[in-house]
Amino acid sequence: MRMMPLFLLLSFVSVPIDAGEKTPKLPKGIALEEQPKDAKAAKIVFIAGSSFFKPGEHEYLGGCALLMDLVKQTPGVAPVLALEWPKNPETFANARTIVFFVDGGDKHSMLKGERMAQLQKLTDAGVGLVMLHQGVDIAKDHGVRMQAWTGAAWEKGYSQRAHWIDTYKSFPEHPITRGVTPFKIDDGYLFKLRFVPDMKGVTPLLRTVNPKTPGAKLDDNANVAWAYERADKGRSFAFTGGHLHVSFAEEGYRRFLTNGILWTAKVDIPAVGAPVALTTAELNAYLENRPMVKEKK
Repeated sequence: MRMMPLFLLLSFVSVPIDAGEKTPKLPKGIALEEQPKDAKAAKIVFIAGSSFFKPGEHEYLGGCALLMDLVKQTPGVAPVLALEWPKNPETFANARTIVFFVDGGDKHSMLKGERMAQLQKLTDAGVGLVMLHQGVDIAKDHGVRMQAWTGAAWEKGYSQRAHWIDTYKSFPEHPITRGVTPFKIDDGYLFKLRFVPDMKGVTPLLRTVNPKTPGAKLDDNANVAWAYERADKGRSFAFTGGHLHVSFAEEGYRRFLTNGILWTAKVDIPAVGAPVALTTAELNAYLENRPMVKEKK
């Protein structure tokens, strides 16, 4: 079988590994910060949060491992996994893009030490960035920098977050939407974000509104996924959903995220979209004693 189980510890409270928890077991064949054997491969660094939440929610490690297997289905792509932040200085070397799937706000993994300065050097060099779920949620003092990196930032006291179900049936023309089929997800979104002035460089890709909000419009406040072509010539992709692991059961959802990651790495995306084969059994293998996905009839 192509994908192997990723066993995660169970907890109903968000507890970081450095607070005394044991490091979760990794899938067989995957090691932390294992460098690509092919120097010509498109290196994509995945930074997974080490906190644990409710079963099937905020599965940062499981989600990153799954996405790593998805991007590997595109020839010439080499993903590398790090927890919270790389320990090996070689991990960021020659990276095409960096994917963050971590806690946000004051718990954001990039806030410690000189990490933001390190990331600034990488983006100045044109390295791509991907922010999933809470990735664009950063302490307000760093909002302008997050805008420069990704095109938008979640701002405490202004932006909002909520859960609802929506179906995405149509998509704008963009390499990230190639081959993306309609998908329905129950997700927790960050919305009403602070975007760069005049949305310069931003291409909205998904818009949705809370059905419980009377008169809500599909305007810029409804943007929950977008592509951003930065002034430094680098590319960024953000999706503020990603709360539930079960959403990966939707093929269109998997392809949308995979295409987005590859686009930031400047990997060519075919007209039919990137390959994203995944069975229900494989999806469930990333979780231990988690809610199982049922086969569709």
